[in-house]
Amino acid sequence: MASVALLIVFPFLMAYAAVRDLLTMLIPNTVSLLLLAGFALFAVATGLWGWDLMSHLGAGAVTLVVTFTLFALGKIGGGDAKLAAATAVWIGFDRLLEYLAVASLAGGALSLAILMARAHPLPPLLGRLPFALHLHDAKTGVPYGIALSFGALIVIPETMTWARMMAS
Repeated sequence: MASVALLIVFPFLMAYAAVRDLLTMLIPNTVSLLLLAGFALFAVATGLWGWDLMSHLGAGAVTLVVTFTLFALGKIGGGDAKLAAATAVWIGFDRLLEYLAVASLAGGALSLAILMARAHPLPPLLGRLPFALHLHDAKTGVPYGIALSFGALIVIPETMTWARMMAS
């Protein structure tokens, strides 16, 4: 059960968040809620209780405070803030800084790529796709859910969560 939650549900939801953000510039609240529900099932299935559980929830809480501050300042979207916090619950404090660093580097690279693409006319084939037109618009932000998802999928195999799953 824990293996299914980590090996199927978590990556699927992260990939879904990335694709949904790319296509619509929105990450539905249901993605973050499903991530939290999946973690709850994982915690029960693997016996994650006490300080270990509190550490994971604390990582999510700290991330939520920081990301909602960034949201309030207009630096990131609300969906990005919630996705980062729900992901931090899975990752925990043991690799939280690594996750944030990888996501930040990926987000920087993504931002640069989008800015470079916006400096050139959209190819006619892509001009027929509504999401490409929207993404190419200079008034549109960056679908940062892609970077958050990438960071999570890169870092999760190095976490205590992954080790716990492998032991169950």
